[in-house]
Amino acid sequence: MKKLIGIIALSTMAVSATFAQRFAYVDTEYILKHIPEYIAAQKQLDALSVQWQEEVDNRFAEIEKFYQSYQEDQVLLSEAMRRKREDEIVNKERETKEFQRQKFGFEGDLFQERIKLVQPIQDRVAQAIQAIATDQSLDIILDKGSEVTFLYANPKLDKSNDVISRLGYKPDPALAEN
Repeated sequence: MKKLIGIIALSTMAVSATFAQRFAYVDTEYILKHIPEYIAAQKQLDALSVQWQEEVDNRFAEIEKFYQSYQEDQVLLSEAMRRKREDEIVNKERETKEFQRQKFGFEGDLFQERIKLVQPIQDRVAQAIQAIATDQSLDIILDKGSEVTFLYANPKLDKSNDVISRLGYKPDPALAEN
C-alpha cells in the first residue's frame, strides 16, 4: 500500500512538473528609458506635436479674429456680403479642423511619425525579450508596464535588466520605478 501511495505521489509530481510553466516579466517603460534613440525619438515627437499644436492654435485664433471683425461689420454688410463672410469663416474652421485631424487624428502625421521613429526600437526590444526567453527556457514573459495587473511580482522574475544588457546598454537602477 505504501508503494502504491509513493508511486501515485511521484507520478503526480512528475506530471505537474511537466506542465509547469516558467514565467518572467519585464518593464518595457524602464527598458525604453535606457535607450538613447528612444529618448531622442520621444523628444522629436514632442517637438513636432508642440509645433503642430501651435499652428492649430494660431489658425483658430485667426478664425476668432475674423469672426469678431465680421460681428463688428455685420450691421454695415449687405445680405450677400454677410453670407460670403460667414461662408469664409465656416470654410476656414473646416480647413483648420481637417488640418488638426490630419496631424493628430487616428493614423495622422504624428501617428505615422511615431511608427517611423519608435517601431524599430520596439522591434529590437521585442527581439531581445524573445532571445532571453529562448536562452532561459521561459514559457511566458509578461510586461509589467502594460495592462497586466501585478498584485505581487517577485523581483527574481524581472528580466528587464537582462533585456537592457542584451541591447548593449547598462541598467541604471535609478530609473527603476519600484
